[in-house]
Amino acid sequence: MTGTARLRSSMGRYLLRRTVGMMLMLILISVVSYSMIRLLPGDPVVAMFGERGDPVQMARVRADLGLDQPPALYYFVWVGRVLTGDFGRSLQSNKPVLETLREKLVPTVQLTVMAVLVTALIALPLGVGAAIQRGTVFDMGAGIFAMLGLSIPNFCLGILFIFFFALTLGWLPPSGWRDPFKEPFQSLRYMLLPSLTLGFALAAGIMRQVRSSLLDVLLLDYMRTARAKGLAERNVVLRHAMRNALIPVITVAGLSIGRLLGGAVISEIIFAIPGLGRAVVDAIFARDYPVIQGAVLLMACVVLIVNLVVDLLYAVVDPRIRYS
Repeated sequence: MTGTARLRSSMGRYLLRRTVGMMLMLILISVVSYSMIRLLPGDPVVAMFGERGDPVQMARVRADLGLDQPPALYYFVWVGRVLTGDFGRSLQSNKPVLETLREKLVPTVQLTVMAVLVTALIALPLGVGAAIQRGTVFDMGAGIFAMLGLSIPNFCLGILFIFFFALTLGWLPPSGWRDPFKEPFQSLRYMLLPSLTLGFALAAGIMRQVRSSLLDVLLLDYMRTARAKGLAERNVVLRHAMRNALIPVITVAGLSIGRLLGGAVISEIIFAIPGLGRAVVDAIFARDYPVIQGAVLLMACVVLIVNLVVDLLYAVVDPRIRYS
């Protein structure tokens, strides 16, 4: 067996193990989320119809939700439906849960992607500059930015951005959302403030990680050897130091995806974005069990897939890493 064939075989075994682990994790998440949702106080059917609702309709909806069955028994019924692609129907809109989540997913994905871009555009230049210019005014300014980003809550930052950029200067709309496929320019304007709000704190944390990792690498012996060979400082930093410094940064960035999804809930509420986080909050208040359970599974899938991609990126950044 050639080296390439062995590499593909080991990678295939690794992906198989990770896929099995992800399925087991999804089962555990579904059990925990199902149990916690069932422990929520209140009756979703009463919340939907009121105290004087039609008893026949209320009984039918209660049967559809499995509230007339033992919770442990209905869990397996619900899992069987999910495996066939049936997540049930929303109690609020009476639409299929998958259709509801699909509609809400577009704003959340757009917000998350733009927040990641904002994070990269802020964190990488500031982190690299602070490491190269250690102890200078630039380094001190980057440290102040990191401290502010980590200490100011997202909801406060969002309100400050709305007051300054929307109400005072009038540069950007204060809230709302536009379909990026129909109105791309307007959609960008509406999503700029939410993405800045969401990416600000994440950029502060990743900037500190970039600075710390790059400083550690720049002090290693092979960096002095590269400089002694006459390489330009730019090539030393970007081609030699950054590849090793990015490994812990990628780890932190991957773990931050969950924070992005959690922070998206606050940003979507503040800026009136009809995204997945806001839909989950509305579903919790309305006791809309099918939407809550479907959204939790969807978010869990996204986080698990992102973590797998992050692990695979290690081998791209550092060719010495092999999976077996």
